[in-house]
Amino acid sequence: MPPTGQRGQASIELVGLLPLLLALAALAWQAALAGQAIWLTGAAARAAARAEAVGGDPGRAARGSVPPALAHLVRVRAVRDGAVEVALGVPSVVGGARLATVRARARFAPQVSGAGR
Repeated sequence: MPPTGQRGQASIELVGLLPLLLALAALAWQAALAGQAIWLTGAAARAAARAEAVGGDPGRAARGSVPPALAHLVRVRAVRDGAVEVALGVPSVVGGARLATVRARARFAPQVSGAGR
């Protein structure tokens, strides 16, 4: 039987370690969200550029290519060389604020209608 002063020591150490474990889990989840935002921004930029190339709405295409929960964080703007730039806010795990903004550019050559060929 352990000495009386050591009884419950493991429980107290676990309780003391729990906040650190929770913080590390939140940090890992935040890194995953940032990675997803980078990936989604590239995909949204390509979708917007395709829409721009065929005369569609690049903003609608970009917002349609991200999950609905992130669509309000998408910003699209045309760039002078015919490209589009998409900016997507990286949501925070805690509080729902925007931590950073990820940007991506894409360009497709304008598509000509095949009717005149």
